[in-house]
Amino acid sequence: MFTPKYPPPDTAPASAVIQPQATAPAPVQAVPVPVAPASKRPAVQLTPGSALALAAGGGAVVLVVGAVLVSLLLAVAITGVSVAVVAVVLRLLIKDLSKGR
Repeated sequence: MFTPKYPPPDTAPASAVIQPQATAPAPVQAVPVPVAPASKRPAVQLTPGSALALAAGGGAVVLVVGAVLVSLLLAVAITGVSVAVVAVVLRLLIKDLSKGR
C-alpha cells in the first residue's frame, strides 16, 4: 500500500534517441567582474557600556511591546465578558416579557 509505484521504462526505439552533436561549443570569453571599493567608514565597535545600554534598550522595548499586547488582550476579555452579561440580561428581559409580567 505504501510502496512507491514507478512508471514503466521508456519503450522508445534506440534509433529515436538523439545523439549529441560532434561540434564543440564556442569558447566563452571571460568578462572581468568589477570589484566594490573598500568602505572608508570605520567599523562599529561596542564598548561594554554601549553593549549594556543596547541590551537595556532592547529589554525596554520588549517590556513595552509586552505591556501593550497584554492590555489589548485584557480589553478583548473585558469586552467579551460585558457582551455575555448583556446577553444574559436581555434573555431574562425577553423571557419576562413573554410571560406577561
